[in-house]
Amino acid sequence: MTDFPWPAGAATGVGSLPGADIAEAQRMVFGELPDLPHLAELPERGPGADLIGRGAGFLVELSVQLYAARWQVAPRPGRDIRRTADLLERDLDQLAEQGDGFAGTLKLQSAGPWTLAANLELPIGGRMLRDPGAVRDLTASLAEGLRRHVDDVRKRLPQASLLLQLDEPSLPEVMAGHVPTESGLGAYRAVDGPDAATGLRTVVEIVGVPVVVHCCAPGVPLGVVRDAGAAAVSFDLSLLTDLDPLGEAIEAGLGLFAGAAPTTPAGDRPPDYKQIAERVSSLWGRLGFPAERLSRQVVVTPACGLAGSGERRARALLKACREAGRSLAEA
Repeated sequence: MTDFPWPAGAATGVGSLPGADIAEAQRMVFGELPDLPHLAELPERGPGADLIGRGAGFLVELSVQLYAARWQVAPRPGRDIRRTADLLERDLDQLAEQGDGFAGTLKLQSAGPWTLAANLELPIGGRMLRDPGAVRDLTASLAEGLRRHVDDVRKRLPQASLLLQLDEPSLPEVMAGHVPTESGLGAYRAVDGPDAATGLRTVVEIVGVPVVVHCCAPGVPLGVVRDAGAAAVSFDLSLLTDLDPLGEAIEAGLGLFAGAAPTTPAGDRPPDYKQIAERVSSLWGRLGFPAERLSRQVVVTPACGLAGSGERRARALLKACREAGRSLAEA
């Protein structure tokens, strides 16, 4: 069986957490997810902490700015990108402080190339997705920026092993040709599977660490994720409609970050780790794989990010995921 780059029975978060206190958020992550912590993201801090602004902050020799509340390619670095860089620097400082001496596996996150291309606007109007050359430049820039980001984290936590998660919520729409033009009257051309995989593979091959592709939208293109050379796919299990492609991907050695803990509030009841574990083990049984593979190939996660949850619920969800992962390893 494939030797997966995370510990058996691990659980982790998708990335985002509530609030604006990065020190408290990172303490929560290391406290509740000791087997596979991640770099916390706090979008409530505003522009530069959001998915697109934060991801664009990794770009090399390609600047962006806020224009009419949207991120747009800019002729030169300005205050928006400086604020993004400052927020990331604070995050990394807290990561180094809270994770001092950490020698396990740590996950980083960034928007992927297709989600950035579908959301960043060109100076002349329209999204970068309209121009294949611009998309290639964007992808190469992001890959180099994330390679530098990985190197920076390695210097701060030299004993840690790293994973990189590419967040691609726009990928299914990009491939279906459903990303609307700025007029709203049309849509950009669909990107086929081989081209979509090539874009992701560019990042996978350059960053130097195993890559997890996360998508919280219906229709996750599992074949594209496999062809890109990713180590794992991450998605909300409630969106799964067809078991066959997932079974083929798992059989081919793709890891699964299973979004099994619902993030929508269910009254005041805390999440039940036994129900989360049962959801994962039931799916695994339906797929027909040996039980002994489950805890090595599967990581338990919330269904999506937790920025919209309160701190108490976010902490309870992470704890439940951790307990579910450990119970699966002990089964």
